[in-house]
Amino acid sequence: MRSRFKPWAADLIDTHPEIVIPDPEQKKGKWQEVFGNENPLHIEAGTGKGRFIIGMAIANPQINYIGIELFDSVIVTALETILENEEEIPNLRLLKVNAKDIADYFEKGEVDRLYLNFSDPWPKKRHAKRRLTHESFLKLYEAVLPEQGEIHFKTDNRKLFEYSLTSISEYGMLLKEVSLDLHDNEPEWNIMTEYEEKFSKKGQPIYRMEAQFSIS
Repeated sequence: MRSRFKPWAADLIDTHPEIVIPDPEQKKGKWQEVFGNENPLHIEAGTGKGRFIIGMAIANPQINYIGIELFDSVIVTALETILENEEEIPNLRLLKVNAKDIADYFEKGEVDRLYLNFSDPWPKKRHAKRRLTHESFLKLYEAVLPEQGEIHFKTDNRKLFEYSLTSISEYGMLLKEVSLDLHDNEPEWNIMTEYEEKFSKKGQPIYRMEAQFSIS
């Protein structure tokens, strides 16, 4: 997710290293120390403006969350929301890094679950390797998740969803849940992203799946 340039964003981010961790590679294998507990760790790759990850952290204080987003102008919105929130959110941190480098910041088994929400579909065939459900990315996720670790994926893009179902299945992962219209019978625990609310209001179906890595 891109946003208009905000020249002040970098300064605000630098002012809050307790939320936007400035040196995540130094925290690899030490995230329990960062959070001060041994709770499970869930991360969202491509957290955008943060609505989903913030909502999840508030709803599930027994779980630690990290939102990953590369662009200053986007992640700063998540930071502002955290700072403005009346509730303290001690179980949430942000990383301004690229998801393709995820293995540089987490050890094998350090992440318990990964969320992919409304990722860029990269519709052209020659750009398939950039899709976050491409085999190359699945290998990266497998490197930080435990055996039988889970990926939860949501999108409004049917072609990306179909591609992802195939990619994940061919990788040998187990498809645990697949929904072709999440909001037709929306579960109470569902927390929407900004895009999800926008598209669902237009009547577009939201596709969702849960997939689990196999025991090696």
